Amino acid sequence: MTRQTGPSTQADATQKSPHNRRASQPPRNRVRALLAAGLFAGVYGVILTRLVWFGAVDEAVARYNPAPPSVARPDILDRNGEILATDVPSFSVYAEPRRIVDVDEAVEKIMAIFPDLNASTLHRRLSGNGGFTWVKRTITPRQQQAMWEQGVPGVGFRRETRRLYPNGPAAAQVLGAVNIDNKGIAGIERWIDRSGLEALQTAGMDLSSESLTPVELSVDLKVQHAFTDSLKAEIDKYEAVGGAGLVLDVTNGEVLSLVSIPDFDPNDATQAQKPENINRINVGVYEMGSTFKAMTTAMALDSGIFNIHSVLDASRPLSFGRFRINDFRGENRPLNVPEAFLHSSNIAFGRMAMGVGVEGHQAFLRKLGQLDRLTTELPESASPIVPRNWQPVNTATIAFGHGLAVTPLQAAMGIGALVNGGHLYRPTFVKGSDPASRIIQDNVVTPQSGEALRYLMRLNAITGSAKGANLDGYYIGGKTGTAEKVINGRYERTRVMTSFMGILPANDPKYLFLVILDEPKPVEGTHGFRTSGWNAVPAAGRILSRILPIMHMPPTMGNPQNPFANTLALRPFGYDRIRMATYDAVLANY
Repeated sequence: MTRQTGPSTQADATQKSPHNRRASQPPRNRVRALLAAGLFAGVYGVILTRLVWFGAVDEAVARYNPAPPSVARPDILDRNGEILATDVPSFSVYAEPRRIVDVDEAVEKIMAIFPDLNASTLHRRLSGNGGFTWVKRTITPRQQQAMWEQGVPGVGFRRETRRLYPNGPAAAQVLGAVNIDNKGIAGIERWIDRSGLEALQTAGMDLSSESLTPVELSVDLKVQHAFTDSLKAEIDKYEAVGGAGLVLDVTNGEVLSLVSIPDFDPNDATQAQKPENINRINVGVYEMGSTFKAMTTAMALDSGIFNIHSVLDASRPLSFGRFRINDFRGENRPLNVPEAFLHSSNIAFGRMAMGVGVEGHQAFLRKLGQLDRLTTELPESASPIVPRNWQPVNTATIAFGHGLAVTPLQAAMGIGALVNGGHLYRPTFVKGSDPASRIIQDNVVTPQSGEALRYLMRLNAITGSAKGANLDGYYIGGKTGTAEKVINGRYERTRVMTSFMGILPANDPKYLFLVILDEPKPVEGTHGFRTSGWNAVPAAGRILSRILPIMHMPPTMGNPQNPFANTLALRPFGYDRIRMATYDAVLANY
């Protein structure tokens, strides 16, 4: 047989040859090897890059200082858009001790820039193999440049956010302060954190000041500046240890100004923690003295037990066993309600409250929010000091402002409700919040009782103890208060707190003003007296004369008509039929 060796047979032989099969495989193996090598190189490259990244500043900070260095916050504005607080970029100095070459040299160079640091503490922190430690937080650009020039190995900078209060102490007790990490620790700053900012930061949201909506406060910066400056002058004049002031819009509960002296600069957060710098309006708890008589008057008239013609015997002290209630400068005769108000008779007001009774008195004060803790946006607040065993004697003394201690803001809120038509608004420091949502109690008194109180407060500014605060062209009304301070559990006659609670205009109030002087002295011109009529009242008059034009409240020119003529209060209470010549003369020249 003949074997055929055609083309197809040769091809098959070639494909089946082991030599040829091995010759075709090396190119493929090289590709696989190169791919594997590239993959391993890529993986190790990522690992190497990550290790380098961990050695960089941000990862070192994140690893050894898990908390972020500082956080962004929204701007805080006054009611007119003026900036009260804002974030500014800043830098902090950190060190990686394991990279410090010469600790002694590093400490020497750092101390040359930051002499306020403790050298021994700094030396201890820079020693060893630690990965991260702060050296100095929130430095100035000049300090940063000086540190660059020192060229200390292992020392670097971290970009941060710093809180700036461009107006210094203005409204410090309202604004509060932030800590070194830019987190709120007091005041509105703490409220902002609790209102959602803290939750966003905890959730890991990458926030910037520009992305956050500014917080608009009800405070008026111009009024705040003028009130603070004027009150400081009055504190100096009467040699007081401190003072406080408030402007409250009684129609919606917004606070336009809150002043508390001594104050502090919130740019230095450590000052916010000092006891002497407390917010006397919102945190201080005091016996408010005779300003409480405004509440007692409204309660008595609203009860139906008393009216404007009711006569109360103030000819002799009011006795409870061995305890007696006297008047400071008594008339020693029966007094009707207007006379009791003008002469500020403790005896008469004690009898008013006793007529209403302990339970009725408690119910009325609770309705005005005087027996419970008042809460606002400001986290700092205090509970009133209420008698544990409320007896008739407590009702008699609380009627004229002794024996019950409240915050001044709480007292202002209560009196504001008596003169604004009966709406007890929870005070607010935020502009534009819905007043209806802040009504604690409605119709706290009848319109007639409210108008009666407004009339008496106006009468007191014309011819009574508040006449020192009366200004030409303004319908100012008010009530004075002097309370002895409790020192070591006992009343100290020579140490008093005086106050003036005023309303404007008295016939249809828009604003309530409060001026407090803490421990004023009997200086020249006071004839040895330290009661409010000789200090807090004239001080309030001078302060009002300065801030009212800023509040766009010009005086009424000429001789305006009596705004109380033919009003609701005159008919049921018979003000037009008051027989005493004093009041007839006042009404004729109102």
